Amino acid sequence: MAPQIYLAGFDVFRSDAIEHGAWLKQLCAAHGLSGLYPMDNQLPVDLTGTQAAQRIYADNVQMIRRCDAVLANLNSFRGMEPDSGTAFEVGMAVALGKPVWAYFSASGDLRAQHGSHRPGVDCQGFTVEDFGLPRNLMLACSWVGCSANAERAVQRLAAYMKEM
Repeated sequence: MAPQIYLAGFDVFRSDAIEHGAWLKQLCAAHGLSGLYPMDNQLPVDLTGTQAAQRIYADNVQMIRRCDAVLANLNSFRGMEPDSGTAFEVGMAVALGKPVWAYFSASGDLRAQHGSHRPGVDCQGFTVEDFGLPRNLMLACSWVGCSANAERAVQRLAAYMKEM
């Protein structure tokens, strides 16, 4: 049976979310992995509001529990940081002892990405981490690897899973 990979990311908010998820799952299959996309879950039509949110949460948590690893899109979303839901999913996977492979296109460490006029301080006056990492240390120290894009990440995660 192919390793099951939870496909975490803000991709579910794209206008072509279903098609993009199918593409991610095809990438996984081409490398001997089985992609689990959050939108694979079927939401009953009678659920709305908080009930719908609770169901989506429970279904996604169940997918993370049953997966073998997580592939996480940690590109910036609605600002300079990754999607908060994706960060939660990464944290949950790590807590469950599941490997996480991240992908994002940002280059350089956090200080370079912020490009502040005052070294080490962002535009709101907050200190920017100075550990030479491309993401917050709690994410960057939790993944087993990272790549610049989804294609490379799936390829590298597949190789990693074979070595396990």
